[in-house]
Amino acid sequence: MQEVTIYTVDYCPYCKKAEMLLKEKNIDYKKIDITSNEKYERSRLGERYGIEGKVTVPQIIIGEKRIGGFDVLEKLNNSGSLDILLED
Repeated sequence: MQEVTIYTVDYCPYCKKAEMLLKEKNIDYKKIDITSNEKYERSRLGERYGIEGKVTVPQIIIGEKRIGGFDVLEKLNNSGSLDILLED
C-alpha cells in the first residue's frame, strides 16, 4: 500500500474532513501539522510540489504524487479510484 501523507493546520475544517475519510476507510496516514510555522511551510510545499499561487490545506500526498485537497480526495473515493491509487 502506498504511504499517505497529509499536511494540515489545526483550524481547517477540510483537513478534519480528510482525516475523517481516511480513518473511516482504515487508511494509515502520516499527519504533518504546519500550524506553528504555516507561512514558511506553505511556501516549502509550493516549492516541493510545484504548486503555483496560494498553497491550500490539506495537501494530500499518496506515494510521491500530490493529489491535492479534500475535494479531490472525496471525488477519488466516490469513484473508487482512491483504492486503486493506494495499491499502486
